[in-house]
Order: sequence, then C-alpha cells, then structure tokens
Amino acid sequence: MARVAVNLPAPDFELSDFEGRAFRLSDLRGKKNVLLVFNRGFL
Repeated sequence: MARVAVNLPAPDFELSDFEGRAFRLSDLRGKKNVLLVFNRGFL
C-alpha cells in the first residue's frame, strides 16, 4: 500500500457512494473542500 504524505495533494481514487454511483476525488477538485480520514482497520 502506498503512503500518503502530509501537506501534499492526495492521489486520485474512485469510490462508490451509498447508491452505487462511482465518483473520483478529482471530480471535486476546485469545487468542494474535502477532508480525507484514513482509518486503520483491524484484521
């Protein structure tokens, strides 16, 4: 897994919303403020 550095732009990625529609982080660039929180999961 790649590491994300502090104070640098996040890499672009794609996720599905609760209705199954895909969106990319880059779709929000310049339109909205985005807060990314990475929670470390337990296996």
